[in-house]
Amino acid sequence: METPICDFVRAYALRETVRAHMPGHKGNARLGAERLDITEIAGADELYAADGVIRESERNASRLFGSAGTYYSCGGSSQSIRAMLFLAMTQAEKPEGRPLLLAARNAHRSLVECAALLDFDIEWLYPAESESICSCPVTPRDVASALDGMEKKPFAVYLTSPDYLGGMADVRGIAGAAHARGIPLLADNAHGAYLAFLKPSLHPLHLGADMTADSAHKTLPVLTGGAYLHVSENMKFGESDARRALSLFGSTSPSYLILQSLDRANAELAGGYAGEILRCAERTAELKRRLARNGYRLFGGDPLRVTLAGDGKEIARRLRLGNVEPEYADRDFAVLMLTPDNGEQDFARIEAALGRADGCSGEPRRAEIVRGRRVLSIREAVFARQELVPVQEAAGRIAAAPTVSCPPAVPAVISGERITGQAVRAMREAGIECVSVTADFI
Repeated sequence: METPICDFVRAYALRETVRAHMPGHKGNARLGAERLDITEIAGADELYAADGVIRESERNASRLFGSAGTYYSCGGSSQSIRAMLFLAMTQAEKPEGRPLLLAARNAHRSLVECAALLDFDIEWLYPAESESICSCPVTPRDVASALDGMEKKPFAVYLTSPDYLGGMADVRGIAGAAHARGIPLLADNAHGAYLAFLKPSLHPLHLGADMTADSAHKTLPVLTGGAYLHVSENMKFGESDARRALSLFGSTSPSYLILQSLDRANAELAGGYAGEILRCAERTAELKRRLARNGYRLFGGDPLRVTLAGDGKEIARRLRLGNVEPEYADRDFAVLMLTPDNGEQDFARIEAALGRADGCSGEPRRAEIVRGRRVLSIREAVFARQELVPVQEAAGRIAAAPTVSCPPAVPAVISGERITGQAVRAMREAGIECVSVTADFI
């Protein structure tokens, strides 16, 4: 597959042109990547009005992923999530009052911040039970029941799958429940771009989602910040609408280093990398089996993620002693994310570092997922004058800006909600010491 962005930039770098344009480094190497770092010069195209090499590259990506349209983001899946929500909201019938979204509670803070920016309300879907705020195993029946009980029609259903712990939702069933009621399904697929290349595909777009936001950089060979907005043929807006939506939430100076890495990933995926993903999934499955035989309890179904339940901090300590850095660890889980760029030696080192579970594995404690009472809209709370207070003094106050550690970036309490004693406990267990509360609304 051709790589039009990479080809243009490399040819430009070889010409040794006098760079009387941005960026200020003028191609002189300090980090080593400067020669390939350019801006929107003649021939380089423009991300939010693409009609040249960027558009050609995006169409290559669209063919690879089987979408009706794929658009690049240099602002991670956070930018794609906000654009996706904007598009769904503006395409829906205009409701009385604020637009409404139905969303699973384990959403990334990007959703809450977008609700503040676009001024929509969220009705949250909660699971019957969950081991973590990062996990929200809602079912198609849960979604159907919630939709049928809502007085106002939401502009979309919003799902996070895979979730941060590797939980995989029944996307096909949930899409069916939403579509039967004339509502689109949006998927935060930040951790699952690679799912399109499994056999069969487990990508939400192929299971019925109408739009997805994928962090290419999380699971594919792409530089940090590279992401996709995938659109299905069910959505009726045009290419210019998608680009306008992305432009609202992204810099007018997108990174051409990131764009080149997205472009190069197309060639990798069209070549042997898709097959390497399948082999990596097999190696990961074998590693999981071996760890289970060593006494570890596995959690979640993401084929390239190893989530170990138990004393996550102790598990992480063991890994670091073996010079293995996990993606995430808390009181109940340790998470490792693997890709084909982890060779056989990496898998062996992980297994050797962990050894036998020896009491650090077990059932996670049930998480307190806070069902808050909304006092203000999300926008009112986020845009209010705020103050930072110790968590132990926050009970009774109104949450303002999302207060959350990253990772996992799932808010323990939602902006605009009254902070309860349960919420205080949840935040303290998450290691949050201070919380932003409204100063004028008490």
